[in-house]
Amino acid sequence: MDVLSAGIPRFRHAVVTGGAGFVGSHVCTALLAMDCAVSCLDDFSTSSRENVAHLLGDPRFSLAEADICRSAATEEPDTGSFGPPDLVLNLASPASPADYARMPLHTLETGSAGTRNALRLARRHGARLVHASTSESYGDPQEHPQNERYWGHVNPVGPRSMYDEAKRFSEALTMAEGRVHGTNVGIVRLFNTYGPRMRGYDGRAVPTFIRQALAGEDLTVTGDGLQTRSLAYIDDTVRGVLAMAGSELVGPVNIGNPDEITMRELARLVVELTGSGSGLRFVERPGDDPAVRCPDITLARGKLQWEPEVTARDGLARTIEWFRERPDA
Repeated sequence: MDVLSAGIPRFRHAVVTGGAGFVGSHVCTALLAMDCAVSCLDDFSTSSRENVAHLLGDPRFSLAEADICRSAATEEPDTGSFGPPDLVLNLASPASPADYARMPLHTLETGSAGTRNALRLARRHGARLVHASTSESYGDPQEHPQNERYWGHVNPVGPRSMYDEAKRFSEALTMAEGRVHGTNVGIVRLFNTYGPRMRGYDGRAVPTFIRQALAGEDLTVTGDGLQTRSLAYIDDTVRGVLAMAGSELVGPVNIGNPDEITMRELARLVVELTGSGSGLRFVERPGDDPAVRCPDITLARGKLQWEPEVTARDGLARTIEWFRERPDA
């Protein structure tokens, strides 16, 4: 992934919370490619050291096991000789339905206390902070596609509320920090992202379908499978996050792929690309599962000169190959 050609300003030292997670580990890799030192903080509740194992020998990279909900985690991260951070990327949070259903209180605390601590770190050092929010801020949307002016349609007490409301609160907290203290903040709303380093059992559609297809099992499609998602390959999402970091935008800004696909179409495409003989098996659809999801990326295109480049077919093929090489994933 060539991030240097994107015209993104160089940062000296970035603190990445949740840096050993799926998205975070790719962000850390991209920052190092930009000759930026990286302090990775992660509590490993939903991530793995293996995701950043390829970075551990780099003297510009440090890894600390830390829960950002505890203020000590961000008071003085292990910076070595890196100097104070000029960028904080707040990516910490359980993000898959399986994870936030298992850890609802931790998810809420990460969005509140964790975000507060990341903001304090950025304020203390005069750093730019980019907070990773989510398309789940729109809930089960009544406007389609979703642009950043839409306030959303979220059930605040439903089975997904711990994640949706944690992210919505963290957006409000980030905005308040910027208004009250003048902290240099930005918010990205990440839509469904997939790629290497996802976990096969994390409950999200892409890794679930790939795992099942490679095992020759029927693919479990929820409901009638006509609900849609917009899938961005990880390299595209990382480019969007770093473009936001290098901008002066506050946002929120949608980072996602506007090419919609139904879950039936996705399942059939995975079967085709894996060469599997799997069929489709329809199961009960989870509560408050959004019927549609598609970003309006006009703002990202106009202000960040960003848009996705990897097609679903190419991105899925790369992801499938990664899972083939790592059956334990």
